[in-house]
Amino acid sequence: MIVKQPLKQSLIPTGRFAPSPSGRMHLGNVFTAVLSWLSVRSRGGRWILRIEDLDPQRSKAEHARRIEDDLLWLGLDWDEGGLDDRGEHGPYSQSRRLQLYEAAFERLVAQGLVYNCRCRRADIMATQAPHQSDGRIVYAGTCRPQAAPPFGTSVKSGVAARLYVPDCTIDFTDEIYGPQSVEPARHCGDFVLRRADGAWAYQLAVVVDDALMGVTEVMRGSDLLLSSAQQIYLYRLLGYEPPVFAHVPLVCNGAGVRLSKRDEGVSMEDLRRRYTPAELLGLIARMAGLAPDASPKTLAQLKVLYDKELMPHDDTIGI
Repeated sequence: MIVKQPLKQSLIPTGRFAPSPSGRMHLGNVFTAVLSWLSVRSRGGRWILRIEDLDPQRSKAEHARRIEDDLLWLGLDWDEGGLDDRGEHGPYSQSRRLQLYEAAFERLVAQGLVYNCRCRRADIMATQAPHQSDGRIVYAGTCRPQAAPPFGTSVKSGVAARLYVPDCTIDFTDEIYGPQSVEPARHCGDFVLRRADGAWAYQLAVVVDDALMGVTEVMRGSDLLLSSAQQIYLYRLLGYEPPVFAHVPLVCNGAGVRLSKRDEGVSMEDLRRRYTPAELLGLIARMAGLAPDASPKTLAQLKVLYDKELMPHDDTIGI
């Protein structure tokens, strides 16, 4: 079993972009990538490209290659990662990091905080209260052992494994949305670390990856803002130092619906036909509040203009 120690957080700002290779990137993905790159590059920092391909049914190598090509077309370079595993902290594809997740999981099991769960998604959804119709799934603790933790270490394969979440409040400051106070027991309840089919959950994988790669700043979409509390909880249990979080608004289409990889007109295939790199960067600069209009910009110009304080604090922004 591979066991790696987390890196001590560097004085050099280190960010990452971690796309899922399940399709062509759209404008929202590129918006986040550009801002993440600018955030660290404007301070002389480092940028990592990690491929989050935990789902083998949806992840395709050709999509990962197109992601790299689209980033390079925009001029976004990376110091570590990518399909060639450049850097010292690889592999940089999650599908090849499974032993690292296993090692972290066993550490949590040894603390007596993990238990077997046979609930199906439909079972959990049936218990949701009306105010949880926003799509959140809050686990009611149906399979949680009656006794208080530690629960022991008899975690089985073939069923899901959940992490015990105590009643607590996790406070943190988001670089864009400001102070946050989240009660994870009410927000999500005990959450899954390993699915019944053996696949590792995003929450565990992303914490292990960011810690072992020395990431100091996580910039991503605002839909993941509340999940930061779950991840901070995991960081603490595993003895890792949490990064700084910065969440950016989600990009929506003209109907106010969050963009998806199925949307026509905003995929990188369409965007590369309609814009030059400078024109697309100008559009992103205007959307991010870095420029008053969408006139063409270079990355060098945007590094000078970049300021988190200028970014909109709404949950979503239009094109």
